[in-house]
Amino acid sequence: MTQTFTLTLSCAQRPGIVHAVSSFLFEQNCDIAEHQQFDDTLSDAFFLRTSFVSAEDVDIERLTEEFQSVATKFGMTFTVNGTDLPRVIVMVSKMGHCLNDLIFRWRAGNLGAELVAVVSNHEVLRPMAEAAGLPFIHVPVTPATKPQAEARLLELVEEFDADLVVLARYMQVLSDDACRALRGRAINIHHSFLPGFKGAKPYHQAFDRGVKQVGATAHYVTPDLDEGPIIEQEVIRIDHTFDPARLATVGQDAEALALSRAVRWHCENRVLLHGHRTVVFS
Repeated sequence: MTQTFTLTLSCAQRPGIVHAVSSFLFEQNCDIAEHQQFDDTLSDAFFLRTSFVSAEDVDIERLTEEFQSVATKFGMTFTVNGTDLPRVIVMVSKMGHCLNDLIFRWRAGNLGAELVAVVSNHEVLRPMAEAAGLPFIHVPVTPATKPQAEARLLELVEEFDADLVVLARYMQVLSDDACRALRGRAINIHHSFLPGFKGAKPYHQAFDRGVKQVGATAHYVTPDLDEGPIIEQEVIRIDHTFDPARLATVGQDAEALALSRAVRWHCENRVLLHGHRTVVFS
């Protein structure tokens, strides 16, 4: 039975990178199944994602150690990932559309991840989580208890051995310390194509401004509120007949789509961070 693995890397541009990677995989009796690369000529940076298969048993730790000589030669930052599905904790508050969509895709087997728990500062979505067979952990948050609540969240990440935290309309702002602890491992969904309508009732704000497009932005969590590196955006065109309720419905569709794509692409190792931007091999 063949096994599938993924190599992702970034480094400065220079000749010979692809040849070095393909030669190394050939020497390991591996066959390239999918290959994508991007040369960022503005910053002289190179990005690569290669999926490869092997009919032999592959020790990822050994493969990583042996590839290190290639990486050192080219100054690469790289990771080698196996077939295990990334483990995901979903954080929610009271709105369940994104959680419901993630659960549906997970149970259908096309999320590319394993949901392991739902964490919430409210009890509202407990029935949805437990109906799906997911542990539901209630972690109340008040201004006075926020440090303890975030400490509990980080404990849960360790307890469930989670690779990713998904803020699926979790209506609490994480502290700078929590954002730094989860750097590159936490994805948020923002209820706007661009972060123009912040705070309460964003779709009422959009209606008052007469918007003609409703969208959502999935991005990595950083200390800069709603301004982390963008992974995916979804836009749906609307017109003057849409009242705030219809805007909210359309907006929720956009949120669910953008978030699920971002989660899947992250878990399939298709997203490489590049400063404040991302390279997404979709």
